Amino acid sequence: MNHYLTDNERWAAVQARDSAADGQFYYSVRTTGVFCRPSCGARPALRANVAFHASIAEAQAAGFRPCKRCKPDQPPLAERHAAMVAEVCRLIDTAEVAPDLDALAAAGGMSRFHFHRVFKAQTGLTPKAYAAAARARRMQAGLAAEASVTDAIYAAGFNSSGRFYAATPGALGMTPSAWRAGGRGAQIRFAIAQCSLGAILVASTERGICCILLGDDPQALAHDLQDRFPQAELLGAEPDYEQVVARVIAFVEAPQIGLDLPLDVRGTAFQQRVWQALREIPAGATVSYAELAERVGAPNGARAVAGACAANAIAVAIPCHRVVRNDGSISGYRWGVERKATLLAREAAGDAAADGRASAASAPAPAEAAA
Repeated sequence: MNHYLTDNERWAAVQARDSAADGQFYYSVRTTGVFCRPSCGARPALRANVAFHASIAEAQAAGFRPCKRCKPDQPPLAERHAAMVAEVCRLIDTAEVAPDLDALAAAGGMSRFHFHRVFKAQTGLTPKAYAAAARARRMQAGLAAEASVTDAIYAAGFNSSGRFYAATPGALGMTPSAWRAGGRGAQIRFAIAQCSLGAILVASTERGICCILLGDDPQALAHDLQDRFPQAELLGAEPDYEQVVARVIAFVEAPQIGLDLPLDVRGTAFQQRVWQALREIPAGATVSYAELAERVGAPNGARAVAGACAANAIAVAIPCHRVVRNDGSISGYRWGVERKATLLAREAAGDAAADGRASAASAPAPAEAAA
């Protein structure tokens, strides 16, 4: 709907460089002979030299040429940036050796510094981090498809085995050979118990907790863990590990106490950025998907953020339940919206109780009765 019906409204939009007016109308400047978008960043023209046009064709028919700065005859800047970044991402994904920043900026038609800012704004990642994530994907695919780990090293674009093995712990969580064998040789301790949210499975590698799964069926949780690590050695019913499970359950019941156990967090670079941002949300607080996308540097990446939340396998400790819709309503949750509502209500109650205790502690003591 066009909200810029009068020349006064259009002129106000031009003065404000209102991007919402782009595509609604165009304006031309008689002294320069060009026409622009309302949001054009060129030096402001005098009102007496400005005329308004309903379309590009109308402006060109009046004898004006497109501004070289705002390029009104091309798609909007945001669309051009998105298309450019998508093309560069394809270049990174298909390159045998990750291109350096200068080559990527040249492919995008920008200076390296401008390109770096635009790429991070669009993806939430630096070009280097995106290339590392792409390499990790190739690493995983290569380990599954290649005849040997050595073949996978070069298929993933590594120049040496040393760099490959240095990169694998963060990307795979285990040795390349173990990953290629579906976790064969890796030991994962786990236990299944009951908590107020139903069945809970806690599993750990030597690096830390790798899974906290919630559900109604303990057997289904065990199958989920087996599907993740089909060839790993799963060690259950260990008395020492029950202490870990007890600490996790205590944290689930009272999230405000925190969990000081190490986590074995595995995912793409972007997923790990989202998960780290989730861990920075205090108990009792919530954010929207759009707000979380802003926090990880991807203001247009709400959908990608939602995907990262859905991929989280460490419930509560990586608190994806603290993400809600823009209107504050509860959206989907991997372990059920009822559990999400319960967790949020529990955290809100705990936060309110803490505020009450703080208020009581700060209240003045009652005056002593007169002798």
